[in-house]
Amino acid sequence: MAVKKSELYSSLWKSCDELRGSMDASQYKDYVLVLLFMKYVTDKGDRLVDIPEGGSFHDLVELKGHPEIGDRMNKIIGALAGANDLRGVITVADFNDDDKLGKGKDKVDRLSNMIEIFENPALDFSGNRVENDDLLGDAYEYLMMHFATESGKSKGQFYTPSEVSRIMAKLIGIENSESRSESLYDPTCGSGSLLLKAADLAPHGITIYGQEKDNATRALCVMNMWLHGKPSAEIVQGNTLANPLHRDRDTGKLKTFDYGVANPPFSDKAWSNGLSPENDEFNRFDGLGIPPRKNGDYAYLIHLIRSLKSTGKAAIILPLGVLFRGNAEATIRKQIVDRGYIKGIIGLPANLFYGTGIAASIIVIDKENAAGRDGIFMIDASKGFMKDGNKNRLRSRDIHKVVDVFTKQIEMDKYSRFVPLEEIADPKNDYNLNIPRYIDSQEEEDIQDIDAHLNGGIPQRDIDALQEYWGVYESMRSHLFKPLEREGYQSLRVEKDAIKNAIFDHPEFKDYSREMQQVFDSWKETSAHYLKSLEAGCHPKEVIHRISEDLLETYRGKALVNPYGIYQIIMDYWSEEMQDDLYELSADGWKAGNEVKRLKKKASKKGAKAKEVSGIEGLEGRLIPPHLIIQEYFAGEKTALDKLNQQLEDAKSRMDEMAEEHTGEDGLLSDATTEKGSLTKGSVNARLKELKAEAKSNPVSAAAEPQAGYQTDTDTGEEYELLQQYKKLMDAETDLKKEIKKAGQGLEKKVIAHYPKLKLDEIKTVVVEKKWMTTLESRIASEVDAISYRLTERIKELAERYEKPLPELTGKANELKDRVKEHLEKMGYEW
Repeated sequence: MAVKKSELYSSLWKSCDELRGSMDASQYKDYVLVLLFMKYVTDKGDRLVDIPEGGSFHDLVELKGHPEIGDRMNKIIGALAGANDLRGVITVADFNDDDKLGKGKDKVDRLSNMIEIFENPALDFSGNRVENDDLLGDAYEYLMMHFATESGKSKGQFYTPSEVSRIMAKLIGIENSESRSESLYDPTCGSGSLLLKAADLAPHGITIYGQEKDNATRALCVMNMWLHGKPSAEIVQGNTLANPLHRDRDTGKLKTFDYGVANPPFSDKAWSNGLSPENDEFNRFDGLGIPPRKNGDYAYLIHLIRSLKSTGKAAIILPLGVLFRGNAEATIRKQIVDRGYIKGIIGLPANLFYGTGIAASIIVIDKENAAGRDGIFMIDASKGFMKDGNKNRLRSRDIHKVVDVFTKQIEMDKYSRFVPLEEIADPKNDYNLNIPRYIDSQEEEDIQDIDAHLNGGIPQRDIDALQEYWGVYESMRSHLFKPLEREGYQSLRVEKDAIKNAIFDHPEFKDYSREMQQVFDSWKETSAHYLKSLEAGCHPKEVIHRISEDLLETYRGKALVNPYGIYQIIMDYWSEEMQDDLYELSADGWKAGNEVKRLKKKASKKGAKAKEVSGIEGLEGRLIPPHLIIQEYFAGEKTALDKLNQQLEDAKSRMDEMAEEHTGEDGLLSDATTEKGSLTKGSVNARLKELKAEAKSNPVSAAAEPQAGYQTDTDTGEEYELLQQYKKLMDAETDLKKEIKKAGQGLEKKVIAHYPKLKLDEIKTVVVEKKWMTTLESRIASEVDAISYRLTERIKELAERYEKPLPELTGKANELKDRVKEHLEKMGYEW
């Protein structure tokens, strides 16, 4: 069975729990990632990795509970490292460090538990046959993101958010590379996420080079390269500015590359340590200028430019300050702009990066076309993001929009434009590249109309501002509004509370809804056919790329709809559920739809065994959830079960009502309650027994006793009747619970028995049409409906804003004032 990404991620993070508290996240990542690496290469038996005797994950398993587990783990990991030239990479973490891992039994238990987590059958990577989908690489990325989140301000800089990496990879045009011999370089490579995202887009492969100052982070990068199937990447350790290690073998000068990416330390105050910029042996600063002594942003930019071939292209992340700061940086900026090196600038949202909350920009370098460049393409992407904990994060829609707009050079109001060099060089701008100078991304102010407040009516300009709607709902405007005698103002034809119905019941709205349904249906038909044709071995990332791009293009250009919003819907669903399904399908084909398993609940006590979850709720279909099996094959049984549950709820509701009404002080059922004030079967029967005994001791009332029961007076008679009613409800509750349990167990058995009976075409139909497509159709329909809800809310807002003109409000206030004055005078007061 394939490893599900969701299960993999949770298991990996669980291993971190064993170390959390004993050391900082920036340290425990080294331990977790080494075990991940050991487990992966052992399971896969990769031909690129030589697994020596005594150097596998299986050998680590044998150490669980051993008093010398730490020392022996170091030796086993060292054996694998020695056989594969990985010393200094997977040997950075010391598994025998008492200060970090504890002493004696504490250390033995901690390390044994970590090994056991990776030993989990759910993390058996040998069953994953999706070679090009980087399951482990993605897991590594997931861990790096969480480590960066937990590492705090100064220690999270080893990781570039994957969303930013994806944008940069697509902006440098590496998908146009023609040979594996072409090169990709990152001078401050950290854990390698930027390099890998870019390399993934090279159609023929690419030669990777990187340099990282920190030795432990360089080790992370090398492991990352191996886990992504790129062990030949040349990742070296050292200070790139003071001692760049990638040099031309013949000349000793800087080695130059076809493509570059970089996310250097922001505003590095120590950039010149070990370096004399005026006497730089590589002449990097000649003709461009020397950056300020306490700010290295331009030092890294200049190094990257000098490290590119004459046709090289790159993208670098730098703080927004590099776009507008003065003095030495202004001089350098002018030189770089005049040489045409900068192809584009993208302003990013604030608080995206780990280790800093400041906003940053991506500067895109293109030396190949520098000579003829007559401007810079700018994008203000600062408003497109989502909150994610205490950080901001780019969504799939934000990434796609930036890439589309930049690669196609699309000018969009308040978002992007091509800025001519003459405008940048104009004295009023003086090479200041601050994006707001050239793109006004501020939202239009919602202006209050004084005339409308004084005299009533809705300003026509506010109605005109909704023109995108009137372009689709052409006659709806006149259906909703009528002109006033006063020019420039209109009033509603319908009541304020009837606006929604007037819009949603309008023929043009219904026509638009039908058109949008047809748009979805056309995509659904094509995509469902493609999805049903998939077989074991398909590549999930290729699948989602194809169907999501088709969905985006299907909605592109459609009125009122934001195609990127629709695109986000499928990408969200992909993350939530669909990717796990595709990995299962890729591993074992559609027959995975025949499988169902019983879920287990984590034991509350340490060391205790996990317990199975009973009932239908405890079932999990590998591809098909039980509720879909019930919906498609056992709808009658489900309806009958729902009916029983409703009867039970009705009985409980009636009992609650009776208890609330009659169990208070002096209530008819107060004598039937327990000490805690509740009605139980025992307390009700006991009170009925008491009433019968009282009746028998009273021969007069017993003789007059009606067959309904015993009575001594009116109150006890009513009490007796109420108790009998309550008892009947309690008995009904008991019987219904038995029936529900029996019906539920019967349905559960039928569901379990039906999974293996499903035929191939049935599985495809249920998964593709009933699960995936139904979910997407519902979510997209909600998004389309939201368009008209926004129109409804805006019209209602305008109607309420100008509903009562000021003279009317003043008159009402004066009327109330006179009435208060009159009341006060009657009471003998003067106002």
